[in-house]
Amino acid sequence: MTSTTTQHTGVSAAVRAAEPGARFRDLLAAEWIKLWSLRSLSWAFGAGALVIIAINVSAAVADYTNWPTYDEGIRALFVPIWAMRDAFTIGACMVLILATGSIGALTVVGEYSSGQIRTTFAAVPARRSVVAAKMAVVTGVMLVYGTVVAGTSFGVTQAILSGRGIGLPLDYPGVLRAVTASALLAPLCALIGMGLGALIRHTAATLVTFTGILLLLPFLLNDRHRWSSAVLHALPRSAWERLVQVGDPFGSAPYPATISGSWIAYAAWPLAAAVVAVVAVRRHDL
Repeated sequence: MTSTTTQHTGVSAAVRAAEPGARFRDLLAAEWIKLWSLRSLSWAFGAGALVIIAINVSAAVADYTNWPTYDEGIRALFVPIWAMRDAFTIGACMVLILATGSIGALTVVGEYSSGQIRTTFAAVPARRSVVAAKMAVVTGVMLVYGTVVAGTSFGVTQAILSGRGIGLPLDYPGVLRAVTASALLAPLCALIGMGLGALIRHTAATLVTFTGILLLLPFLLNDRHRWSSAVLHALPRSAWERLVQVGDPFGSAPYPATISGSWIAYAAWPLAAAVVAVVAVRRHDL
């Protein structure tokens, strides 16, 4: 009996070893299908893009309308400072952060809440590969989304301002950096949302934590002290603000943010989120 059981176990192990594992491109295809199967995703993308672009366009229209009433001081600062602020306003930035972070979180939390994650890991026990595929798909989609939203916002707002001769071209110093930073903010926040979703695995708690860290924490810090300014400059929203600033006098701040430091923050947050997601998915029970 023992010999038969041992033989059966050995045969089963050999069969499992002979079965081909899931190819990564198959995992990408599966994650692509799961992403677009979310009912509210298309609405979230469309509504978010319209709101973000509308906020920026509204600012440009207001300045176009009020331009004849501006004094010489405002007109002297408008190009490039105010023109760039119209292209990417703080309000639009906050909407982009919240929208993309929420979508990223829901791609993970949604599977846990529905129980679909058990089916996924039963079919593909290699959890790291599943997480990598999910993050690759979300990153690609959000990169396209961010590029479309940022590019459209810049193009439309500067076309409006050009009616007064105060629009910025794309080759103006610092403009391409600002457009790139705004586009990259979408995948960056989505990956942070995914990392928090994998760690917390509860929709409300994940969104509250995400909102607190990315949107509320910057208001509690200032750049008057070394340590608080270091934390402030390391946050995604603050890094974005520095990267989209063109022509501002940064030397007046006691501890000003730097372009290189802001790009490092842009790279560090999604990398940390990916590590958190992989570790959380591997260690947590389903």
